[in-house]
Amino acid sequence: MVTVEQFLKWKVLPRFMMLASTMMSWRCAEWFMDLDNPSASQSAFVSVVMGVMTGVFGIWMGHEHKGEDNVRSTNRTNRKPS
Repeated sequence: MVTVEQFLKWKVLPRFMMLASTMMSWRCAEWFMDLDNPSASQSAFVSVVMGVMTGVFGIWMGHEHKGEDNVRSTNRTNRKPS
């Protein structure tokens, strides 16, 4: 039996949301490439979508590495504490 904690540990929803966002941005790029004569507003729309996906991917990667094994210390130097 799968418990709620185990299900949440698999991070199904965040991974599904990232997959859905990736697919939507891919479809946006396909739409733009199919246009015969894109306007400036259409170019700006695709540029914003791709820029947002860069941020979404960065945030997702930042949260994906966090877990029970991560270092909790804020001291990032090699110096020993005094």
